[in-house]
Amino acid sequence: MKKNLSEYDLDKVKSGKGLRIALIVSEWNKNITDRLYNGAIKTLLKHEVNVSDIKKINVPGSFELVYGARLAQKQKFNVIIVIGSIIKGETDHFDFISQSISNSIAMLNTNDFPPVIFCVLTDNNINQSINRSGGEYGNKGVEAAITALRMAELDS
Repeated sequence: MKKNLSEYDLDKVKSGKGLRIALIVSEWNKNITDRLYNGAIKTLLKHEVNVSDIKKINVPGSFELVYGARLAQKQKFNVIIVIGSIIKGETDHFDFISQSISNSIAMLNTNDFPPVIFCVLTDNNINQSINRSGGEYGNKGVEAAITALRMAELDS
């Protein structure tokens, strides 16, 4: 049975009023990252984050998300969301990039503040990416926004 994993109890998520949030968005696989970004931004606005307190920073590819997040950590954000999409091809490039990004984001979360939320799809094909960015499995951008709000709550 397929389940939309982006469904959540609205009442269990506190207001994001007063939070400053950075969204670092990869331009690679833009058709997917735009869908993830739109899910995240709609969710943040629904939870009272002021549009002027949300900053979108575009980077060329998913590998560059790490540097974008590191720069954002030096600014006064409460939480950062990195949004990317890596789709497996015929070479090992997918494995190297996926592993490098996940390890680097983990390191940013152990060394610095604010927290960096991982919203990078690592799919075998475009259909999986579509299904996880607003398709039958929900939108991981929505889930990342909820995670960001909950992690910002920990620091208050």
